[in-house]
Amino acid sequence: MAINGIIDLRSDTLTVPTPAMREAMAAAEVGDDVFGEDPTVNKLQEMAAQMLGQEAGLLVSTGTMGNLASILAHCGRGDELICGDQSHIFFYEQGGMAALASVQPRTLPNQPDGTLRLEDIAAAIRSDDQHFPITRLVALENTHNRMGGAVLTPEYVKSVADLAHSRGLKLHIDGARLFNAAAVLGVPVRELTQRADSVTFCLSKGLSAPVGSVLVGSREFVKRAHRARKVLGGGMRQAGVIAAAGVVALEQMTARMVEDHANARMLADMLAQVPGLVVDLARVQSNMVYFDLAPELPFDAAELCRRATAERVRMMPTAARRIRAVLHCWVNADEARTAGQVIAAAVAQGAGKTAGVVTAY
Repeated sequence: MAINGIIDLRSDTLTVPTPAMREAMAAAEVGDDVFGEDPTVNKLQEMAAQMLGQEAGLLVSTGTMGNLASILAHCGRGDELICGDQSHIFFYEQGGMAALASVQPRTLPNQPDGTLRLEDIAAAIRSDDQHFPITRLVALENTHNRMGGAVLTPEYVKSVADLAHSRGLKLHIDGARLFNAAAVLGVPVRELTQRADSVTFCLSKGLSAPVGSVLVGSREFVKRAHRARKVLGGGMRQAGVIAAAGVVALEQMTARMVEDHANARMLADMLAQVPGLVVDLARVQSNMVYFDLAPELPFDAAELCRRATAERVRMMPTAARRIRAVLHCWVNADEARTAGQVIAAAVAQGAGKTAGVVTAY
């Protein structure tokens, strides 16, 4: 299943559309979505809203656009948003909330499990003082990328929603990999989202669609977000050719994510046996494996990735001695096992040793 013979673990954005998606895209019934007349887009939006326990949905081109449209719909200029200091919405979206929405981020420390402490959130909510910005929104991320694909539970999400709502705030969930979280927990995805005021999720990561994300919330919220999408350049015309793949993704790809998680655990277990690699197995919860190079190894993460790439295994260095590997539907169990063996051999070669054979998997 490897794409072009390469086991590509850099990201689950490397997935490509399945044959069923390509067929659906070719046959998609289309209309002008700016006028709300594309039946396939409408079907996707309604399906997504129902699955997530919300009233309405909105197709957007990317998760970043969905997050920013949500901020624009919830907040005014000069308002403040509470989020984690390791969150995608703060770390990887080019400061859009400040640059384009004029919303100030108030960052709190992400805990190792991806959460924000409730007491930290409560303490960060501004009092009614003319010197302060107005706190409008709390943003969570599920699963949490930089915290190793950590999964937030329904109980935790409910506790944050209750806190936010009790103080007059809204809750937004950046659920780029939301269906991974639901698969890990074995719960319907709506249990993670029905208490939120807005949610985004990506179609183009583990769900394997070629492009697009969906934003859901109340009808009134989606009406405001629709206006925000337009000013961000996200008004698309015959977008049913995109939405058709998303419909297939929701129908066919969510249940199989447990396979990606099993392959991630297998790879993590293999890497934990390699001298010189450090893997925190307790933090391998979903489809991501983060691992570190021990200080004694005489090369850095970029060099190890170069050595693995030469053997047709690609990974992403995220720091000088830290690497991320992401499992997805285009890497099967045999390929995950091969990747672990290639990485072990590359480490041994770089350390000037003979590679041991990892046989447990």
